[in-house]
Amino acid sequence: MKFTKMQGCGNDYVYVDGGSEKISQEKKSELAKRVSDRHFGIGSDGLIFINPVEDDDIDFEMEMYNADGSRSEMCGNGIRCVAKYVYDKGLTDKKKLTIVSAGKKKYIDLTVGANNKVESVKVDMGAPILDAETVPVSVPEDKLTSSDKFAELSGKYGHLAVDVPITVDGRQWHMTCVSMGNPHAVVFLPEGMDLATFDIEKIGPQFENHEYFPRRVNTEFVTIDDRSNVHMRVWERGTGETLACGTGCCATAVACILNGHTDTSVTIHVLGGDIKCSWDKNPSSSVIMEGPATTVFDGEIEI
Repeated sequence: MKFTKMQGCGNDYVYVDGGSEKISQEKKSELAKRVSDRHFGIGSDGLIFINPVEDDDIDFEMEMYNADGSRSEMCGNGIRCVAKYVYDKGLTDKKKLTIVSAGKKKYIDLTVGANNKVESVKVDMGAPILDAETVPVSVPEDKLTSSDKFAELSGKYGHLAVDVPITVDGRQWHMTCVSMGNPHAVVFLPEGMDLATFDIEKIGPQFENHEYFPRRVNTEFVTIDDRSNVHMRVWERGTGETLACGTGCCATAVACILNGHTDTSVTIHVLGGDIKCSWDKNPSSSVIMEGPATTVFDGEIEI
């Protein structure tokens, strides 16, 4: 099987052209676990198939698997790399693309350099999902936030999980839950807690598998720098800590804006680099994400 290793801010995946590499559906989950292994495989946060689509309104499908073989609905870093892949490898000459993942369309603008290679990718990630039941997060209703506390969101949602308490590892934290096609819990670290030394390997899995999250959850741990900059570390369900998470950056921006910590345009500094996100707090408005996508190497693996 031919593949390409790519990364966006260090969030790395193995990419496979599903149009030329015919892998049976029942083998894909185990294959994802095998190629993701950093000792016995290629090494990655997961496996992504780039599939052709017979639909005039869609250019390509992104079919994504986590490192543990589970399916994932969306990855912001992943979809930027998909866009770079299809342009750089000549599968399309379009600089505006529509890519579908788990049934959801994303609209993409490419910035192409002098060497005719994609340098950066801007993605319309769609409107954030804030309704607690849809995220999904099963917090007791008396702890949820009524949307009438957010005038811009009034009438759009019944209840939101904004700054709601959750007990993990014997301590009470506060989280804001957002879906960007996949569920996220954004946690602002208490004052005095150092993000760099935060024990994410211990706390991350406890959030991921907490009873409040029927489909598990990706968890972002965040500190605020100023009105335009935050730092974030992420624990991704099915993978563990990664150097970046595009949907996590989008969810973090939304949570920062909802809680009044930042303005409507935020640079999220993750372990692997910087991702810019913006949202105008209108419930129908899209989150716009922009960041790099990089090809690491091409190769072949026997399967």
